[in-house]
Amino acid sequence: MNTFTKTSVTIAAAKVMIAAAETRAKELGIKISTCIVDESGVMKAFSSMDGAPLISIKASHKKALTAVGFGLASGDGWFGFIKDDPILREGAHNFDDFILVGGGKPVMINNILTGAIGISGGHYKQDEDCADAALKAL
Repeated sequence: MNTFTKTSVTIAAAKVMIAAAETRAKELGIKISTCIVDESGVMKAFSSMDGAPLISIKASHKKALTAVGFGLASGDGWFGFIKDDPILREGAHNFDDFILVGGGKPVMINNILTGAIGISGGHYKQDEDCADAALKAL
């Protein structure tokens, strides 16, 4: 057989995640951009709250791509993976669309990587909080 089947996050799930992330952002008093990508890194959904910082648009996309790349969260997940390896630590920043800053999380459904979410607009810990709220909404 020359093909295989992949499991992907649905547009319905992406909309639920965006709504939950934006609800949490409002509670935190921040404006965010949220990007959802499928398991292949193709953008599935995007939203930018009114007043979200301009840089948050590209940063949210990079965070989602970073998280889906190896199924590791940006921030502590990736940092823990590269911190003790000088070659990987220096080289990771040369990956296309890689960002170490937290706010990107893999979307796992039934222990299968189905996509990722990237959030930017607040401090990276706030972005992570919004991403966690989005994932809990699934």
